Amino acid sequence: MCKTPDFGAQKTEAVKAKIPAAPTMTAKDRCVAALGGAGLWTGLVALPLLLKDRYASVFPAAWYAYDPASTATPSPLGLSLGILAVVVGQLFVLAYQYARWRGSTRLGPLVLIQPNVDRQYDYAEGAATHLSQPEGFVLIGGYLSLTWLLRLMPHAYYGFEGGVDWAKVMGCLMLQDCLQYGMHRLEHKAHPKIYKESHEPHHRFTNPRLFDAFNGSLPDTLIMIVGPLYATANLIHCNVWTYMAFGSVYANWLCLIHSETHHFWDPLFDLVKFGTAADHHVHHKLFTSNYGHLFMYWDMACRTYKSPRNVRQFVPNGKPPRKWEGSAKHE
Repeated sequence: MCKTPDFGAQKTEAVKAKIPAAPTMTAKDRCVAALGGAGLWTGLVALPLLLKDRYASVFPAAWYAYDPASTATPSPLGLSLGILAVVVGQLFVLAYQYARWRGSTRLGPLVLIQPNVDRQYDYAEGAATHLSQPEGFVLIGGYLSLTWLLRLMPHAYYGFEGGVDWAKVMGCLMLQDCLQYGMHRLEHKAHPKIYKESHEPHHRFTNPRLFDAFNGSLPDTLIMIVGPLYATANLIHCNVWTYMAFGSVYANWLCLIHSETHHFWDPLFDLVKFGTAADHHVHHKLFTSNYGHLFMYWDMACRTYKSPRNVRQFVPNGKPPRKWEGSAKHE
């Protein structure tokens, strides 16, 4: 089993000059970190949770009414709320990352995933690079707009009744990740030219930071994300609130698994084999393992899983981490 460091039993070396070594966590520290983590994950679905039972009193009926027999362009309300749900989730992730970047240990100890190299960067630069990636928000936003406004989604997705179906949220996450696993391996293995033109730009980050999640290429996003997204939508039919919750959790979880430090919830995720940042760092470091993103089940079934504990670069060498201040584009 892949396990992240035992935060309660050891002290970590300083991650940055401004970040002190993580102390042994008290029961109060663990409680605060657990509440903070729960708050972050709840924030990812804050908008659908807030509006699912109130939308009729907030918006005119004409804005959310949908006639499957009509050929008119559907109301953009559901589309707008879906995009806004991801934005709200991003605000929670950006705030979480800022607190961690500043050295706060209130959300758990700061432990580098690759403990021998400290990748230092400016938060403003990282956030600006992340938010301006055309392969991320622009392309996905365009995909969502096109499929919604042209009625390319199953009729169920335009419905506002029923609230969030959490079983379908999980089903969408697992199906999307399973299909993405297959496309990910295809990019790596099908042909060197396919890999070079699609996925190789993302693999220049051998020690990724959270802000590298969507930094890749247009073909990579189309093959590994957009294709599986459309297939998932057509295989699992759900309403707008479920789609919003799935989309926000999916997009923001992809960011969190690129984090340069362990998250407080990683030991729990490791126990049930949800994808952790350490699992994904293994893929960025070795290129030949851990093709899954949100779940490790597909890697385990196909024998492509490798535990971070079995990767030499992820084991502390007893020395302070080497400072690395290069630009991400030169990594």
